[in-house]
Amino acid sequence: SRFPLAEARDPDLGRNSLQSYELSGDEHFSLAVQAGPGGDQRPELVLAKALDREEAAFHELVLRASDGGDPARTGTARIRVTRVTVRDANDNAPVFSQAEYTVRVPEDVPVGSVLVTVTATDTDEGLYGHVKFSIQKITEKASEIFLLDSETGAITLLRSLDFEEDDSYELEVKAHDGGALSDTAKVVVTVTDVNDNAPVLTVSSALSEISEDAQLGTVVALLHVRDKDSGANGDVRCSLDTGVPFRLEKSFKVYYYRVVTSGGLDREQVSEYNVTVLAADGGSPALQSSAVLALRLWINVTDANDNPPVFAQDRYRVSLREDAPPGSTVLNVSASDADAGTNAHITYGFGKMPAKMLQKFVVETESGTISLQEELDFEETRGYMLLVEARDGGGLVAHCKVEVEVLDVNDNAPEI
Repeated sequence: SRFPLAEARDPDLGRNSLQSYELSGDEHFSLAVQAGPGGDQRPELVLAKALDREEAAFHELVLRASDGGDPARTGTARIRVTRVTVRDANDNAPVFSQAEYTVRVPEDVPVGSVLVTVTATDTDEGLYGHVKFSIQKITEKASEIFLLDSETGAITLLRSLDFEEDDSYELEVKAHDGGALSDTAKVVVTVTDVNDNAPVLTVSSALSEISEDAQLGTVVALLHVRDKDSGANGDVRCSLDTGVPFRLEKSFKVYYYRVVTSGGLDREQVSEYNVTVLAADGGSPALQSSAVLALRLWINVTDANDNPPVFAQDRYRVSLREDAPPGSTVLNVSASDADAGTNAHITYGFGKMPAKMLQKFVVETESGTISLQEELDFEETRGYMLLVEARDGGGLVAHCKVEVEVLDVNDNAPEI
């Protein structure tokens, strides 16, 4: 390319007039001199090397005119300094500062937080150097979570993250200038876990009753426990109340525990147990919820017939007039049994006694009331020793003795 320059003027004639031009500046330009119709010299600026605005925004050149005198005069020659401004072309695309942006954020980061800011530069200027940002590739789910500011490149959180729902997101962002040149970069958002989930404890199966003579290690309940968190936050430990005859064992299945008997059961001392199972995770602080984790198992212990009946007294004494009519009540015996149900149901009867005594007395099986069946005779027998037994529903028997003293009445006249 050629650009005409203003001509120099020298009023001298002949050899003392304008003879030559000289250009100084840089290598991008050279000087060409064209001869005019009258023999005058016309300087032209020639572009010798392509310009690059990003390399140099302007060029300063000096044009010197010299005459042919001796000595040559230049002082009176016109010197014009030409500043050449280079107009920008969109020959540079935006460039991201990183090919991949990786950011780790906890899942409880507040909504509205700026997670990462992507940056890109464009060495052009003006419209061609103005960079805007947009999302090139994103899943539908991620598009509801992240927002990219087209001017600043800031990526903001639109809604809460959930590690248990998704622990990583990948976006492809684009930087484009006003001339449609662009660059792309990858953004990887890794979500880290926080301890925001309490363990969940459920009873898979449980016995409603267990015999008090059950063997040690008898399984009374199967528990399932899970925590949606990961790592230490999801590591759950279970424990039982102390002072109960049960213990926890890890099952062969993952996340399962067994509640088994660890000591002797005695229904007569404790008839039911309120067992609290506690699950706590390994977070700091550990999470536990009484509504979810405090599991109460009511285990009703069924009775074994390990207690015989016990009479209120080992020996009873009673006095009865010999004229007491048949059907009279002699006395009531009573016995108790520490067992329950059928094993605690007591019936009464006589033990081994002479037939004569069995004819005189009778005992009511349910109440233990002893009654007179035949008349007494002091002169014939002055007393009786009755053997009474109490038998429970499991076949255990207790005995007591009843001593009956017959009192004399004046029922015989003197004989001469």
